[in-house]
Amino acid sequence: MLNNLKTVALMALLTALLMLIGGAIGGQGGALVALVLAAVMNLGSYWFSDKIVIRMYKGQEVTSGPLYEVVRELVQRNNLIMPKVYILPQDTPNAFATGRNPKHAVVAATEGILHLLSREELMGVMAHELSHVRHRDILIGSIAATIAGAISYLAQMGQWALIFGGGDDEEGGGNLIATIVTLIFAPMAAMLVQMAVSRSREFVADRGGAELCGNPQYLASALAKLEQANHQRPMRQVNDATAHMFIVNPLRGAGLQNLFSTHPPVAERIRRLQAMS
Repeated sequence: MLNNLKTVALMALLTALLMLIGGAIGGQGGALVALVLAAVMNLGSYWFSDKIVIRMYKGQEVTSGPLYEVVRELVQRNNLIMPKVYILPQDTPNAFATGRNPKHAVVAATEGILHLLSREELMGVMAHELSHVRHRDILIGSIAATIAGAISYLAQMGQWALIFGGGDDEEGGGNLIATIVTLIFAPMAAMLVQMAVSRSREFVADRGGAELCGNPQYLASALAKLEQANHQRPMRQVNDATAHMFIVNPLRGAGLQNLFSTHPPVAERIRRLQAMS
């Protein structure tokens, strides 16, 4: 419940940032135009996300085998809709879910995850992904990306307007400085909020996954193994735009880069799962 409230608050903050930068540049009309443009661009990604991402990582659909059987058991046990199941030809263990709704959902795991995890740990991971599907996190992420994208477009429009228009002398220096500050920092703030939305949904999916599989320790143990394996052997050819979809971050960063991470610290995720026990 707390993380759901946090998501709502973060989405409200994104909307406020959009209104702020829209008002600084072109009023409500400018904000609306940017929002529509961002929505059109993100709609295609949202509608065809399953096909785009699976093709990007050369996934192969399976209808039998250990991964499929684990997903089917979880679906039957919890009365869910059976998603399509894919295996990715990657040695590094990881997994993700995508699809615009439960009827068009996809869960995928790399070949490496099948060699690393026990059946119980694999069940914890796939329960986490099914929880993402159940809570429509792909939709939430798409909305957050749309608003953040609109803020970015508005900022770019405003920067070009200042460069070629030179500003309005009647506004006064104070208003001009405030506009410049808004154009610089609003997109950065929007990106941070978008990342925070993603991190918040990971906590929700962890809790939901623990409930679906019936034992928080399954996922806690799996996360520890996955984090270590991804540090030792990072995934090859990862698209930055899809990194947030994976259960553990396939991109490695340190220092300030962690501020922009789409994933919460694995140690904190494990602590919360262990507390559920």
